[in-house]
Amino acid sequence: MGHGSSGPRPAPPSAVRQRVDRLVRELAKFGAVGGAGLLVNLGVFNLVRHTTDLQVVRASVVATVVAIVFNYLGFRYFAYRDRDKSGRTRELSLFLLFSVAGLVIENGVLYVATYGFGWNSPLQNNVFKFLGIGIATLFRFWSYRTWVFRALPSAGAVADAESFLRRKAREKPGAGQRVP
Repeated sequence: MGHGSSGPRPAPPSAVRQRVDRLVRELAKFGAVGGAGLLVNLGVFNLVRHTTDLQVVRASVVATVVAIVFNYLGFRYFAYRDRDKSGRTRELSLFLLFSVAGLVIENGVLYVATYGFGWNSPLQNNVFKFLGIGIATLFRFWSYRTWVFRALPSAGAVADAESFLRRKAREKPGAGQRVP
């Protein structure tokens, strides 16, 4: 009979499953901030294009800079709020470095389309702005998660390491064992 058992217990999730789940959550948060940043970027771009005499790529650069500021706040305080916060100056410097690289990618696509191929209608500007944002987003996701908003070690990894160190400290060399 059951003798206090309520049936078989579910197997704990595998390490691979946990990593996939964390990556999916990270992508969802990155996507939420990025989606809002995309709306800011395209909205500012079209506002500047239609209310000023700035050329298309210059208007795009202005919009990208506004979106970079918006995205930093979203990433730091929402998507990556659980990440290492000890080196804010380093974090902001790297964020700006990789954001500028993304700005060059994003606006390079628009520049080539506009001035290289002569595709300069409002629809074409928005299509190539959107395409440039997409390509730059792939670069930004990789660089931000790898270099800027670094993950802290998981609580389990820290506990395992501490446990290992305590065991090693208690072990004493037995007969016939050499101490390195």
